[in-house]
Amino acid sequence: MASNKRKAASSAKPPAAKKQKPAPFKLEKRERLEGWLVKDVAKQRGETDLSCNPKRIRFISDTQSIKQGCEGILYWMSRDHRIQDNWALIHAQQLAVEEKLPLHICVCLLVPKSELSTLRHYNFMLKGLEEVAKECKELDIQFHLLRGAPGEVLPGFVSDHGLGVVVTDFSPLRSPLKALESLRKSLPEDIPLIQVDAHNIVPCWVASIKLEYAARTIRGKITKLLPEFLTEFPVVRKHSYTATRPAKPVDWSEALGSLQLDRTVGEVDWALPGSAAGSAMLESFIDLRLKHFANHRNDPNSAALSQLSPWIRFGHLSAQRAALQVQRCGKAFSESVAPFIEELVVRRELTDNYCFYNDNYDNIKGAYEWAQKTLKDHAKDKREYLYTQADLEKAKTHDKLWNGAQYQMVSEGKMHGFLRMYWAKKILEWTSSPEQALSIALYLNDRYSLDGQDPNGFVGCMWSICGVHDQGWAERAVFGKIRFMNYKGCLRKFDVAKFETKYCPKKL
Repeated sequence: MASNKRKAASSAKPPAAKKQKPAPFKLEKRERLEGWLVKDVAKQRGETDLSCNPKRIRFISDTQSIKQGCEGILYWMSRDHRIQDNWALIHAQQLAVEEKLPLHICVCLLVPKSELSTLRHYNFMLKGLEEVAKECKELDIQFHLLRGAPGEVLPGFVSDHGLGVVVTDFSPLRSPLKALESLRKSLPEDIPLIQVDAHNIVPCWVASIKLEYAARTIRGKITKLLPEFLTEFPVVRKHSYTATRPAKPVDWSEALGSLQLDRTVGEVDWALPGSAAGSAMLESFIDLRLKHFANHRNDPNSAALSQLSPWIRFGHLSAQRAALQVQRCGKAFSESVAPFIEELVVRRELTDNYCFYNDNYDNIKGAYEWAQKTLKDHAKDKREYLYTQADLEKAKTHDKLWNGAQYQMVSEGKMHGFLRMYWAKKILEWTSSPEQALSIALYLNDRYSLDGQDPNGFVGCMWSICGVHDQGWAERAVFGKIRFMNYKGCLRKFDVAKFETKYCPKKL
């Protein structure tokens, strides 16, 4: 723990601001009745006959023909836990209808032994899946919850049920890619394994075939392709072909209770799991917060953000649906729609690109050469403050703003995007090496943030600490050429004292 001390940060007089802070606002009352979005979206889905764009689909297996004489089609639901607005499920149902076969969905439940396996994350995931299972029953789609690694449990399941093809969704992260490869090797050679990017609007492998340097290098590629891929979804309908062996009902309470989890990191009350709750949050964003997004999105005290990241991270809500509805309903707030689409589409899909094409997406080796060099050159610079991981986890630093941000993440499972950049950069400043800083930042984010363990989190920490998707700046101690952020800069952006008063803990 640092021996140096300073006066409470909030007592510092803010310097003269170069730019005035946006005037505070109050959220207006809704002009429409709650629930309008569900009806609006259902109508839109019902008006399209689109099928899944072939460019969104790729074969992982060598064989591409559905096994003749099979008894069903399987969608292995991995990243995108929803029924509607899911291109992978849409494709699987279209195959099943063409072949006049029953449709099955399975999820493979495997909990790694890790401090990152928390009740907060698995409660949100399983309650979302409980909603999926209920929808499946209404649509005559068979839902199965399997225990174990996909490569170990799926081949036997496919054989036992006589299934002729496996469709799955896409994730660029290391563990899902290893699971996909394991399944490819263990499936019979006559069973096609098909992957559909249901998470990105522009499929990751279509947006770019290489690692992109920054938002400016991928923006034009994505924007050019949006007219082709940012389309309405067809509806997933009640399935016409019933399985002779229906799925066994899932005891969801038993499933959650049986998992070996860190239950000290509990669920949060502001974010209800499932697609219905995600849709409600999107509706409230359009009605109440979108108009303020342009001018207030960098103010942690203002309710101007979408708050959609947990539902998009767990696949309960499609980012494509969010983009469609904001564009359709936000025409009166074009100054907010453009930056929102930039964040939701360009910036978010850039993170999938980074993780897909860079095996070192979570360590210093994944940084650009200039960043690795500057971090190495300044690794032994004297730090004014040094904190351990335990100090940081318990928000025991000299900086009340940082402590408040950490406490918000621990208690609410979220942190404002502007503060997350400040938070991560201070970890670089207050730890003994860039490697340690990145390790601690990822650990804290992935353990406590409801949207953690996601490409956005990895790239957010890599941007803050390693300069990924950024440029070199004026050289300074500790940071080298990595972009610097400080407390005075926050004072110019928003009412720091107000945030500290609300979130800075007396005890954690």
